[in-house]
Amino acid sequence: MIKSKQINEDLNNTKYIFVTGGVVSALGKGIVAASIGRLLKERGFKVTLQKFDPYINVDPGTMSPFQHGEVFVTDDGAETDLDLGHYERFIDESLSQANNITTGRIYQSVISKERRGDYLGSTVQVIPHVTDEIKGAIQRLAPENDVVITEIGGTVGDIESLPFLEAIRQFRVDVGRENVIFVHLTFIPYIAAAGELKTKPTQHSVRELMQIGIQPDFLLCRTEHKLSGEIRKKIALFTNVQLEGVIECLDVATIYEVPLALKAQGLDDVILKRLQLDAPQPDLTGWTEMVRRFKHPESGEARIAVVGKYTNLVDSYKSIQEALIHGGISNDVKVSVEWLSSEDFDGENQVGLLKDFQGLLIPGGFGQRGIEGMLAAVRWSRVNEIPFFGICLGLQCAVIEFARNVCNLKDSHSTEFLEDASDPVICLLDSQHQVTKKGGTMRLGAYPCILGEGTTARDIYGTPEVSERHRHRFEVNNNYRDLLNDHGLTISGTSPDGALVEMVEITNHRWFVAGQFHPELKSRPTRPHPLFASFIEAAASYGQSSSVPVSNGKEAVRS
Repeated sequence: MIKSKQINEDLNNTKYIFVTGGVVSALGKGIVAASIGRLLKERGFKVTLQKFDPYINVDPGTMSPFQHGEVFVTDDGAETDLDLGHYERFIDESLSQANNITTGRIYQSVISKERRGDYLGSTVQVIPHVTDEIKGAIQRLAPENDVVITEIGGTVGDIESLPFLEAIRQFRVDVGRENVIFVHLTFIPYIAAAGELKTKPTQHSVRELMQIGIQPDFLLCRTEHKLSGEIRKKIALFTNVQLEGVIECLDVATIYEVPLALKAQGLDDVILKRLQLDAPQPDLTGWTEMVRRFKHPESGEARIAVVGKYTNLVDSYKSIQEALIHGGISNDVKVSVEWLSSEDFDGENQVGLLKDFQGLLIPGGFGQRGIEGMLAAVRWSRVNEIPFFGICLGLQCAVIEFARNVCNLKDSHSTEFLEDASDPVICLLDSQHQVTKKGGTMRLGAYPCILGEGTTARDIYGTPEVSERHRHRFEVNNNYRDLLNDHGLTISGTSPDGALVEMVEITNHRWFVAGQFHPELKSRPTRPHPLFASFIEAAASYGQSSSVPVSNGKEAVRS
């Protein structure tokens, strides 16, 4: 059990902000938390962010993308919630496994301790053992940070979130009220028939929170219409929140505008006052310029087709969506993205679906569904020299397609989809042959990649070695590397020992690059990833060039 005295001694220099949500889900707690983090970082504080997820899965790694959205992978190989992507993009810091805690991880740790005998003689209960474990997870982030911002997943009133809410209630008592603030994100609906904004859902949400023992210090009110002074006073009166703590969260053109909107209302000033901190005003010039370039690009447009397996839920590719935006920002170009299901593609209609785009991206994924459609899309892009970007599965599809249609290995495939393929150009990683468990067992996290001299990849990165994040079990079969290279598919990046293919490209193509890793996970709005910046540049340039005759994709490209 963590003693209050111990906590105070260890953490007396750190401040804590807890972000909760009420009324409905998907209000944007992650964006709010990340925006507060950005404002405080701009004021000179060392900030980190953390997400508590109430599901019993140890991590989201085995969850369906249609249920959970993207799995965001950190440098240390943790499979985490997509909100960690927002955190990293806003505060421009790499996070770790310690920044995403699930109910499953908490209970796994508690049960392991009980089996070890750590609680010998005690009846293990939610209070204090589970709540102490949660407080310990907060505590671990404190020593190296001035401010720890923790988002509580779910909605106040959900039974799953109760242990986390109880833990943060206790934590405020443990570390002192002057060191903790509670931010509650809520919803102010507009009833069109009445022509009115309604505050009652917010009142009920705060009441639910107060019944748990948490009085919010700030209410961030998500709304489609501006809050009048009268409505803000009403909210403050009935929720016991000071008027300066009632903050309007209007819909904005881009999530990157949220920090500016919160700054305009002085949220960071009031937060610092409540936490008894002093710091100079932030310089948001660079951030403001980045937002301007997104909202008012001056150098044309790039229309990008993303052909994937999970396009019915764009959150499945959240980091790709944001990285494409970042590529547009770096080129001062508007990026228009169309999310196309690979199941819609076949040899007859692929040209009709793709002819109006200036770039094609094939993202990651698992399973047989939609693979032939991806292969058809890759072939169309290759034959017609449309800028192509393959990521993870996208690289594997590029290799399979090239082997079939350029190397004339008609039965080429991946053993993931056809175990007894006669030409398995993609096969299981050697390290995966003895793996039987599904959770957390892929090749995960950051690994180095050596880039070949004279390659497009080397030119794009401007360095001979890079580090990128991975999430895969399958890899290019080394037995086919020479054949692929001889026919024009260059192995442009490998692991340091040369054993694993990390990047491929076609040299005599307008722009054809693929990586086994996930570069989207390291892209930032203020530091766009070089591959995405280069891809958007190529797509925009292609769009401005004279039109190129579009093939039906049936003829083979020159070898």
